[in-house]
Amino acid sequence: MQGKGLITIVAIVLGLICLNELLPTWYASKIESQIEAAKGNEKEIKRIKEDTLNLGYTKLYYSKAKDKEMKLGLDLKGGINVLLEINQRDLVNDLTNYSTNPVLIEALNKTDEAQKNSTKSYIDNFFEQFDAVNKAKGTNLKLADPELFGNTNLTEIKYNTTDEQVKSIVKRRIDLSVGTAFEVIRTRIDKLGAIQPNVQRVPGTARISVEMPGMKDIDKVKKMLQTSAKLQFWEVQQVPEIAPYFQTLTTMVAAKGDSMGVAKNVNFMKLLQLEKLRSNGVANVKLSDTAAVNKILNSKVGIAARPANIKYTQFMWGYKPEATSPDDLVLYAIRSNINQKAPVDGAVESANISYDELGRVVVDMQMDSKGAKEWKTLTEKNVGKPVAVTLDGRVYTAPNVVNAIPNGRTQISGNFSQEEAKELVDVLGAGKLPAGAKVVQATQVGPSLGQESINAGMISFAIAFLIIIVYIIFYYGGAGVYAVIAMVINLFYIFGIMDSGDFTLTLPGIAGIVLTMAMAVDTNVIIYERTKEELFAGKSILEAYKDGFKHALSAIIDGHSTTLLTAVVLFFFGTGPIKGFALTLMIGIIMTLFTSVLLSRVMIFSRLNKGKHLSVWTPPTKNLFRNTWIDFIGKRKYAYIISAVLTVICLVSMFTHGFKYGIDFTGGRNYIVRFEKPVNANEVEENLVKLFKTEDGKNSSVEAKTFGNANQLKISTDYLIGDESLKADQTIEEKLYQGLKGNLPANLTLKDFKSADKDHAGIISSEKVGPTVADDIQTHGILAVVAALAGIFIYILFRFRKWQFSLGAVAALFHDAIIILGTYSLLHKYMPFNMEINQDFIAAILTVLGYSINDTVIIFDRIREYLREKKSLTLAGLFDDSISSTLGRTFNTSFTTILVILAIFIFGGDNLRGFMFAMLIGIGFGTYSSIFIASAIAYDFLKKGKEEGVHGKTTSDKEVLASK
Repeated sequence: MQGKGLITIVAIVLGLICLNELLPTWYASKIESQIEAAKGNEKEIKRIKEDTLNLGYTKLYYSKAKDKEMKLGLDLKGGINVLLEINQRDLVNDLTNYSTNPVLIEALNKTDEAQKNSTKSYIDNFFEQFDAVNKAKGTNLKLADPELFGNTNLTEIKYNTTDEQVKSIVKRRIDLSVGTAFEVIRTRIDKLGAIQPNVQRVPGTARISVEMPGMKDIDKVKKMLQTSAKLQFWEVQQVPEIAPYFQTLTTMVAAKGDSMGVAKNVNFMKLLQLEKLRSNGVANVKLSDTAAVNKILNSKVGIAARPANIKYTQFMWGYKPEATSPDDLVLYAIRSNINQKAPVDGAVESANISYDELGRVVVDMQMDSKGAKEWKTLTEKNVGKPVAVTLDGRVYTAPNVVNAIPNGRTQISGNFSQEEAKELVDVLGAGKLPAGAKVVQATQVGPSLGQESINAGMISFAIAFLIIIVYIIFYYGGAGVYAVIAMVINLFYIFGIMDSGDFTLTLPGIAGIVLTMAMAVDTNVIIYERTKEELFAGKSILEAYKDGFKHALSAIIDGHSTTLLTAVVLFFFGTGPIKGFALTLMIGIIMTLFTSVLLSRVMIFSRLNKGKHLSVWTPPTKNLFRNTWIDFIGKRKYAYIISAVLTVICLVSMFTHGFKYGIDFTGGRNYIVRFEKPVNANEVEENLVKLFKTEDGKNSSVEAKTFGNANQLKISTDYLIGDESLKADQTIEEKLYQGLKGNLPANLTLKDFKSADKDHAGIISSEKVGPTVADDIQTHGILAVVAALAGIFIYILFRFRKWQFSLGAVAALFHDAIIILGTYSLLHKYMPFNMEINQDFIAAILTVLGYSINDTVIIFDRIREYLREKKSLTLAGLFDDSISSTLGRTFNTSFTTILVILAIFIFGGDNLRGFMFAMLIGIGFGTYSSIFIASAIAYDFLKKGKEEGVHGKTTSDKEVLASK
């Protein structure tokens, strides 16, 4: 065999590389097992951690091995994943030097609205809206105008710079700003102490994906990442200036309370508790009343009633309650301007924890040169008056200025604990973000659920692996043993490559590896079935294997190419765990070609060339499907009727019953809550609906459904869907806690409820998807399906040179997709597992399409071969011959794949059941459609204009086939 030596060398070198990469994972796991066994013996644990393994060329010790071990995703290890979005309006404002030009302001406002239902970048939308507003108003403003981007912040823009050039410059500057934000975020994460964090920019957006396995405190993480660290210093307005406005609001609430979001009997002045005020604020409000005060101050009626002296005033809350009033929060009136720009807005050069004269924790800061100059001017102007120090819209302190401060040094006191002061110093030390940031998507998986996912994944993996081994050896005998050896090597390579590439293994990734095993089986089935045909034709064992590999290669390459195309589409359009699934599938497909085609060939011919026999069947399987011949084409009309009826039923259900969309597509929040005892989902849902009411008194959507066991619920809600703040997350968690209290242990605190572990009940997993992200996911999902179908159509057209084959293949894929969608529409209310339409479902659809087209291509490949070799047959007979001759391969591949998917469906855990159910339906109908839809449609369009002889094969034809 040509290239035998090269293949062997490549296999050995690749194996050594993978072994070297996987050793740290093995060693870290070994040490952790020893540490667990020595629990309680600190001296022994210390000795174990300091132990080393001398490999000759390197030494392994625990901390080094831990750093290099294979990365596990959140669904396997537990932890937190957040998607941050940098506020691009802030970036545009900064680049225009906070211009108040009315065209700019209107364009920005319209961009904010357009962005809610757009997948374009913010800046592209802004330029579109600016052009539209500029044209509508007839102002003919150039982007290089000094009131827009032609200012000192963008010195490269001159008066004669064209709009297109300005757009290019602005886009580049915004991209640089997002890059700066990325570096700041990465520095902050290092300070959080996360192990093996994964921080990535999302290409083409102002978003940053952050994954931190093992982290538990999601509130702390969100706060650390969202804080812009933008310290601002403002003049403060006092009660005498604001009091007349408050009196006006009190009267207005009594008359128009409903339009202000509160009841008319609310006494606004009483809420303000001015008699308790002991600071430079304008009110001292109970924590429970802050929401009502916000509604009144921010209502359209309240804003319209503002007098000239407070037209641009910003009302801000204190950072936290003061020690003397732990149940109250101070409200401050910050003197502002039309562009909301602070008098001092400088970065901090250094920050550290200190103590004041009373021993209280404070934070000392040194400003940069620009900030120091502005701070000196502000303090000179306000001697004897209060100045507020704010961070991200919260007032940390508002002391009276005693003297002007010339050197840029200042101090923040905010009734800090040592931990709070450290967090603030860490944030300031990491640098400020160039603009505000918000969490638009978040996922939290508890460590107990992560361990359960590992156990479920490994069990399903082991069962699927055992099924494949037993079946393939039973069916193919000695050749099956070589297929198993190739598959084991394939798995070793996959894990080694993932580890060496620093890729993350996820639960869907394990599913991808299991499917790769099924594809490896498919590859061997194609080769061995073809070898059997050559043996039945009277060839020697050596010649039969040679021709078997030779004739199978074309079908294998075509089938794997279409599946690889689907995996690539999934990788580029998918997010999070779906990328992990696509990545493992891509690596698996490539490694399958190497191990099952090249390496397996080397091993088999090494045996055969020594004169040893290698069976390709066992006695029970030798003649299975050998002389099977079915008139598929003659029965195609019955299949058309069955498919038409099923399609109509599915379409009717889709348009009448609709689907259960996941929050991936709609936006919202999911919580998986575990209880100590079984709970009634309907009763829980009724209790929660009462709590989740919007400001206008309407009920928000709430759904509670049993998730896996009877003591687990999946609770979904769109309450506060448009509010992506940390406060909104905390509000929902508090309401959830209150609504579920009757089913929780009496002594369970809110803090424990928010982070359950194996010892107590509570939230074991949570997920948040903002509406803009949901729109993007939905759009990308649709694009992924369209791109996959288009790519498959073009590939088949290129390979088979006839559009009829492409049409048949794509029609079959549409058929499969509609059947799966219809099944989910019909059954989502009745099945005991998740049947939501989400990005996991899109991944399942695409995987099914890849599998189905793989099946179709095998048949088409045989039709193409027979078109060259059996020209005497009628077209119908030729198609029937082709389909019948590949029945062994079709059955074996589909049967083993369905067994594997069933193993994952039953043992793989609740998170994968919906995904695997779609796969089960898809594989079943994909096999059916390859024969009865794809082949039948290709036949019907190929036969047009051709003369047909007698349908089917003659007796002599059958005898010829039997002799081969």
